[in-house]
Amino acid sequence: MEFLSNILYFVIVIGILVIVHEFGHFIAAKLSGIRVDAFSIGMGPRLFGFNKVNGFTFGKLPDDFELNGFCDYRVCLLPIGGYVKIAGMIDESLDKSFINTPPKEYEFRSKGTLAKLFVITAGVIMNFLLAVLIFSIISFSEGKVVWKTNKIGYVQNNSVAESIGLKPGDVILSINNKTVDNWNDIITRLSLDKFGATKKITILRGSDTLTLSVDGDKIVKSIAKGNMNLGLTPEKFYVFVRDVETLAPAGKLGLKSGDTLLAINNEKIDAFDELTYLLSLKKSKPILLQWKRGNQILADSVVPTADGKLGFYPGFHFAGRKDTLYYGVFEALGNGVKETIRSTELFFSSIAQIFKGNISAKESIGGPIMIAKSASQQASLGVVYFLNFIALLSVTLAIINILPLPALDGGHLIIILIEGIIRKELPVKAKLIIQNIGIGLIVLLMIFVIFNDVSRLIK
Repeated sequence: MEFLSNILYFVIVIGILVIVHEFGHFIAAKLSGIRVDAFSIGMGPRLFGFNKVNGFTFGKLPDDFELNGFCDYRVCLLPIGGYVKIAGMIDESLDKSFINTPPKEYEFRSKGTLAKLFVITAGVIMNFLLAVLIFSIISFSEGKVVWKTNKIGYVQNNSVAESIGLKPGDVILSINNKTVDNWNDIITRLSLDKFGATKKITILRGSDTLTLSVDGDKIVKSIAKGNMNLGLTPEKFYVFVRDVETLAPAGKLGLKSGDTLLAINNEKIDAFDELTYLLSLKKSKPILLQWKRGNQILADSVVPTADGKLGFYPGFHFAGRKDTLYYGVFEALGNGVKETIRSTELFFSSIAQIFKGNISAKESIGGPIMIAKSASQQASLGVVYFLNFIALLSVTLAIINILPLPALDGGHLIIILIEGIIRKELPVKAKLIIQNIGIGLIVLLMIFVIFNDVSRLIK
């Protein structure tokens, strides 16, 4: 079932991203007076479609069929993305039918440099606009829930936070001389702002004001391991039971959905990291677990599994003050633009950290299998998480597509600029060779990322 779910969400995500991208090329070509022969949802053989010559039809169009300048809007067999076929353009279809004919006024190759640049960058622009739209919708519909505390409740063992000297009870006053009064800003400024840069943290400990420093490389390595909060948990943060495995220790004990975990062997649980740490010390050994159900405080002995698990799915609850900020349309749009810019900056910063060796390329580069798995996971968390995932992936697709590599939009962009400078078209055969090289490189990259995906799943 999980496999089918992964495939479904992969098809949805890739379908949305690619169709939006190709629609950008389509609209730009139409606005530039360039003929578009086909706009397809899906790849492979044509299942059905519509054009103004013979209306709605099923199956493949005859080889000698003439569209007379109209576009065939089609749905194809493989529900993976889509494509747009632009007349007179050397693309991944490697169409050579026009090589020995002079450029026609409706063809891509007959247009000026600006028109070509518009058409070739329109897909990337649409992906950025999609990200802005999604981030804006989330901001407008959901607002922003702010945890109004800057006091630390728990510091994870062997974490970045512990290594720099942060302790439970510390109040974080500022980060890089910018005042913080809520937990959202603390995590954002520590982890994401100026990604990879050293951060200066000013705290209040008792009556003393201290300034601590954390190396940017440490932050990056922590995030790369999945620890976005650097080992910090705010005060008034509780772990509750979301679901229970009936035959696991938690199920046999009688834990129920909604129960809040309080302590293990009288040691208070202030974070999920603390829970897992305490359980790891008592593998297959009896512990006294205390939990809260409604207004009742319950306690009983239970034996964790050999790998230190109780067998429940955790949830997290902040019991402190929470403010919800709501945004108007234009404020939300501004937030969407800011979040898209932040995502773009984070992408380039992450690439820089890969080259610095702080992030493993093997662990951070994902292919279709990891995209499918992540899409399914985000969808299980809710619509907002799923939409946010699509927006982030849309930014990634836009950036990758504009890289100056053969077969990508960025490769076409370089060729267009060269032709604009030398004021003549490069030989079509040369373009075909470049395109073939690009496709070959992409195939090799896909083999690598799929192999990498499989290796990570096995691991």
